[in-house]
Amino acid sequence: MNYFYTYLKGVAMGAADVVPGVSGGTIAFITGIYDTLLGSIQKINPSLLGLWKREGFKAVLLHINAGFLVALFGGILTSILTLAKLISWLLVTHPIPLWSFFFGLILISVVHILKQVEGRKLSYLIFLALGVALAYSITVLQPLNMQATPINLIIAGGIAICAMILPGISGSFILLLLGIYPTILAAVKSLDLGIISLFAIGAVCGLLTFSHLLAWLLKRHRDATLIFLTGLMVGTLPKIWPWKETVSWMMNSHGEKVPLLQHNLLPTTFEHTMGQPSQLLLSIVCMLGGILVVWLLEKFAQHD
Repeated sequence: MNYFYTYLKGVAMGAADVVPGVSGGTIAFITGIYDTLLGSIQKINPSLLGLWKREGFKAVLLHINAGFLVALFGGILTSILTLAKLISWLLVTHPIPLWSFFFGLILISVVHILKQVEGRKLSYLIFLALGVALAYSITVLQPLNMQATPINLIIAGGIAICAMILPGISGSFILLLLGIYPTILAAVKSLDLGIISLFAIGAVCGLLTFSHLLAWLLKRHRDATLIFLTGLMVGTLPKIWPWKETVSWMMNSHGEKVPLLQHNLLPTTFEHTMGQPSQLLLSIVCMLGGILVVWLLEKFAQHD
């Protein structure tokens, strides 16, 4: 039953990772599995060979908490494979309600992480400001035009997975900045195993290296790290703001016109500028839905 709960948490993480602007790491933190995830990944290192020789393969599986990892990443993979098409469709056809939902989710997640901080120091404001500044600067960067070569796919996988396990920084958004998000999303939808395999190799390498640093920071400087991660989440909120005006466009790998640069607008300004309904009431409902989801995930984690 615990593995089934872990699988469901993986499904929630995968759903978040598909959307540019939302981090699966945030979901892991909300559901109470973040430290377990980092600890399990951290144990995957060359010392496993010695353990295998001494105590056998079963001991290795127990040491790295293999059941937990298989259940979690099985849920993530299931979610990505099944929700990629749905999320892509919603981003095009119902962007305001969808972004409103995730805006509410991230907003309440900030509160959730702040509750984990035990100390109260004035210096923490510096870490909060640094996190906000870093995340915001990333969201306003000009996208690159990285070609989908084998080495670039591996590099992109390594960079994106580091962002995916950080609460607040979206791996999908990093892929957008690299200019390779449409390629990866198309590969997932069409099950292009060549592209997926290269990306996965980079992701595994990035995950095994970056997790050690993050686990060390959380062990030695937990409060400061949590404050910094909170700043990352706050800094990405402008990216998730539902009402936007697109000022420039780009062509994706399928020859489709997609937004490149966007400006945030107030709902009333959006109606006047864009000549479209702001869907304000529906957006508020969706934001409250995002808040409710986090609350339910918290209760779910406590039950587990």
